[in-house]
Formats: sequence, structure tokens, C-alpha cells
Amino acid sequence: MAGPLQVERRSIDPIPDGERHGNPRSLFTLWFAGNMQITSAVTGALTVLVGLHPLWALVAIALGNAIGGIPMALHAAQGPKLGIPQMIQSRAQFGVYGAVLPLVLVVLMYLGYFASGNVLGGQALAAITGLPVDASILLYAALSALIAIVGYRLIHRFGWLASLVSVVVFVYLTFRLVTTHDLGPVLANAELDLPAFLLALSLTASWQLTFGPYVADTSRYLPASTSIRATFWWTYGGTALGATWAMSFGALAYAVAGKEFKGHEVTYVVGLGGEALVLPLLLAIALGKFTINVLNIYGGYMTVATTLTAFTRRAVLSQGARVGYIAFVGVLGGVLAVLGRGDFLSNFVLFLHFLLYFLTPWSAINLVDFYFLRKENYDLDAMYDPDGRYGRWCVPALVAYFFGIVVQIPFSNVDKVFTGFMVPLLGGADIAWLLGLVVPGAIYWAAMRNRIRENRPVAGGG
Repeated sequence: MAGPLQVERRSIDPIPDGERHGNPRSLFTLWFAGNMQITSAVTGALTVLVGLHPLWALVAIALGNAIGGIPMALHAAQGPKLGIPQMIQSRAQFGVYGAVLPLVLVVLMYLGYFASGNVLGGQALAAITGLPVDASILLYAALSALIAIVGYRLIHRFGWLASLVSVVVFVYLTFRLVTTHDLGPVLANAELDLPAFLLALSLTASWQLTFGPYVADTSRYLPASTSIRATFWWTYGGTALGATWAMSFGALAYAVAGKEFKGHEVTYVVGLGGEALVLPLLLAIALGKFTINVLNIYGGYMTVATTLTAFTRRAVLSQGARVGYIAFVGVLGGVLAVLGRGDFLSNFVLFLHFLLYFLTPWSAINLVDFYFLRKENYDLDAMYDPDGRYGRWCVPALVAYFFGIVVQIPFSNVDKVFTGFMVPLLGGADIAWLLGLVVPGAIYWAAMRNRIRENRPVAGGG
């Protein structure tokens, strides 16, 4: 059996049954580690930064991750059944060329998250090594690319290690936060500001929803016999628990520290441990951030390849091409991190909003197609052929997607950038993402249910 250091050969092509391996339990540790890290804590801080009382922020964090984790984990269950990257499967809904539209947005998502991860990981690496921050950011990006080149097995093995380290570190940091600060006054007099609560809910739900485009990439090697229930619950448990814990820590840290935390997240977290533990905590922060950073570049290269190969009809990448795509995403993400690292927290909240409005409709259409219309039944060969069953364009899917974006605009509230006309009537609340989940899925189901029933492929297709 291949070891974790053997370089992965597969990319955007289907995984043959003979190469399937693993247990869905590994998804728990991978996604727990992917969420128990410094960017999750920053996202938790945003829930207090928007003006919500810290106690209600903790409620919004738990509820947002519980809700957003459901579609995220449902996407994960698609991996074992189809054995292909998540965004290749989108061609069955949008058409081989039509899928390029959401693909481009997903590429932006990967670059944004990869760049933000490089900023925080690079800060920790700079503190450890004494290198300039910009050089540390680029080095961190290069190390992430190296793990992505080795691929799937090493990523899962690394996730197990990072999960163990994350538990130890966050238990200690949480203990230090609680015992070195008086949280009683911070959590007292908890008045509910409903608009701020809904905004915080959308921020935390968006964290989970934006995992949708690549979560199946990490489950596609599992045996096809793996049950949807097992894949769902192991993924859901890891992602919801890890994110809720880390975000709650960030919300409380910001509530008690304010400006000491904002803009100095790594320094503040390390400071909680005292001088004796500065180096171990910096190493733990760099390691914890590394898991999700690798997943971002790993999924990012496959999404870029999926976009470009729609027009070349290629289903298999050579090793050279695979490494080239990873290097391209790594270099671009590293440069963006260096250029955009100023005022990181404010830029990150705008980025989360942008992603939520554009990716939620894609998620709804994809899940409705998989679970309610085609019911796990796809022709894999046709996903690589513009002249095949799924065609070049699927107009109903594109209409549903565009309408899913448009219907959110009146209810969107992006601080200092855009406020929809319905937002003041709702007291400033942002409920756009709920409409982005429900409306496009319903439109797509109504438009496609008869067409898919009449043209359903044989199970396993190809």
C-alpha cells in the first residue's frame, strides 16, 4: 500500500475502485484541525466587532456553525459516491462550460483564504525564525504548496497530527483566557441586538458554507461503499466542534482585550501563554493554520484545472501539469498575501460577505441535484465531454444561480460598502444567505425535475 510520502498521481480524474482506501473517521480529525486555528478565532472576534454582546455572540457562533455545517457535510458525502473533485461534479448541473462561472468565483475563494492563511501563518513563522514578515509569508506559502504536491494521504495524516496539537493548545489557551480575565462583567447584562445577532450568524454560517466547494476533495478516495451517513457525521462533527470552540475563544478574547487583539491576533494569543511558552505556541499556531492552508491550495489547483480543462477536454493531468497548477496557485496566493496584509481583520469580513452571496446559490443547486433529483446517479464520462449528456450549458441552472444572487441584493448588508433597501426595514439584519440557500434550490428543482427524470443515466455511468 502506498505510504503518506508517495506523491499523489490523481488530480481531476475519477478515482478507480482499486485505489480507494481509508475510513471516514479521518474526516473528523482533518476538519477538526482545519477549524481549530487562528483564522477561526479571528472570525469569532468579528461577531463581537459587529456590536453583538459577547454572550449572544457565543450563541450565534454555535448556531451558525450548526446550521452552516449541514450543507458543508452533505457536500462531503458526495466524494465517496463519485470519486471526483467537488467542482467537476458541478458540470452535471451547469454544463461543462456553464460550470466555469461558479468555478471562477471558487478560485477567488481559494486565493482569498489561502492569502489570509499565509498572512497569519507567516506572522507566526516570522516570530519563530526572525525572518522579515513578507519573506515568512512567502516561505509559508511554499511549504503549503509542498504538502499539496505530495497530496491526499499526507494531508490526511497531517490532519491527524494537527488535530492532536490543536486540542492541547486550545485547552491550554482557553484555560489561560478564563483564569487570567474576569469574564463575569463581560458576559453580564446580555441584551439581544437582533440585527447584530443575525449578522454574526451569517458570518459564522458563511465560514462553513464556503467549505462546500472543496470538502468532497478530501473524501473522494474513500471506498464507494462508504455510507453517506458516516461521511456526513464524521465531517459534521469535526467541522462544527472545531469551529465553535475556536470562534468562541476568539469572541471572548476580543471581548476582554479589544484593540490588543485586533490586528495583533498572533501576538495576543502567544502572550496568553507567558514567556516560557512563546516558541511552542508560535509553532502550534503555524502548524494549526497549516492544515487549512494546504487544503486551500490543494482544492485551488484542482479548481483552476477544472476551469481550464473545460475547454481542452482533458480528464487527466500529467505530474508536471499538476505540480505546475499547484505552483501557480501558491505563487499567486503568496503575492496577494504580501500585498494585502494590512488591516487584515476588516478586509477579511468583507471577503466573507462576498463569498457568502455568490457561493450559497451554487451550494443549494448542487445539493438539490445530488440528493433530490439525480439521487447520487451520474455519468462520470459525460462530465469531461462538452458534447455529452450534460452539454455545454444548462440554462435553467444558470438562471437559478443568477436569481439566487439577485434575490439576496435587497437583503444584503455589507458594512460601509452596500446596504440593501430591505435591510433598514429589518433593523439592519442580514438574512440574504437564507434566501440564497432556499430560492435557487427551489427554482432549479422546479425547472429540472421532469427533464432529469426523463434522462436519468445508468447508475455509476461511464
